[in-house]
Amino acid sequence: MIGAGPAVPEEAQPRTRQIIPRPARYRRGGPPPWASSRVFDQLRLAEVRDALGELSADRGELSRDAGGVVRAPGSLDAAVLVPLFEEAGEVRVVLTRRAADLHRHRSEVAFPGGMIDPGEHARHAALREAHEEIGLDPLAVEVLAELPATRTSSSASRITPYVGALSERPLLAPNAAEVERVLDVTLRHLADGGVYRQELWRLPGGNGEQRMDLFELEEDTIWGATARILFNLLSVISGK
Repeated sequence: MIGAGPAVPEEAQPRTRQIIPRPARYRRGGPPPWASSRVFDQLRLAEVRDALGELSADRGELSRDAGGVVRAPGSLDAAVLVPLFEEAGEVRVVLTRRAADLHRHRSEVAFPGGMIDPGEHARHAALREAHEEIGLDPLAVEVLAELPATRTSSSASRITPYVGALSERPLLAPNAAEVERVLDVTLRHLADGGVYRQELWRLPGGNGEQRMDLFELEEDTIWGATARILFNLLSVISGK
């Protein structure tokens, strides 16, 4: 299917202030790898912990002492935290809507995180930034796994994501200079076929088509690096 604009009807588009740079022509992609999975119907945090524990054991990338890359001077390395908690039998993920007056990624839905300081380990940076942005106590986070790194399309920053478990819904204090709103959504909702959409973009100067993952919420579209991280998380949990 070739589109000349959004792949869903205008009335179904979320009321978002984000600028999503869709090319004039794109193709609708295929279903996600978890499309036929029922794992999200009654998912508990313990099951997420088990799935991510296998990932960490297989990849050997999570170090309790440090973890992840160390940013070298002049590099564009960042880290984010993917906070999960369980409530009413559902696993929920914490996200932020970035402030509208930021220089980059304004009004976009993102995970708490930011640039790794020179000499700082990525895992420490993810926890530090989550504390600075939304007031999340690092001691309240059980780091479960390091997901595959990804890059932003606009700044080419390398982002290392860490999944963290919280024992309960956190009491947060967002930094208004960076975060407009903190939101949380269930993983079951994100995995729903009416929420996730894959598009294939052919970008100027690019080689072939680029897969773009999008999650349509009521008032926001999750796309870019944040959507790719969620795609990887849901794929790992579903065993795909």
